[in-house]
Amino acid sequence: MNVIFQSTYYTLYQANKERCFYLDFGQKTVRMSLCQLLSLRHKVMSIAIEDHFDSELNTHGFEILMLCNKEHLFILNTLELLDLKNLVENGFMAIGLSTKPMVVGQ
Repeated sequence: MNVIFQSTYYTLYQANKERCFYLDFGQKTVRMSLCQLLSLRHKVMSIAIEDHFDSELNTHGFEILMLCNKEHLFILNTLELLDLKNLVENGFMAIGLSTKPMVVGQ
């Protein structure tokens, strides 16, 4: 397995022979196809991180993330969620399926 990207809490691996990816959450490693990895990217990027800083919108400060057709359930705090967003962005750039997002000046 090749390490694609490693962040503070997570590591993304690519297994060439098995044609899949592995995401190590620290306490659990999840095997994913490319379609499942794309689904993870969509779920993670659609989470509004701003809600974690507003006590009326997110009173508990956690996010529940279900992966691989509800086979895996993760409860992430704000720091873990930010780190997962970082891993997804940089992991897809390393694979070559995404480019660095452009920052638009005001």
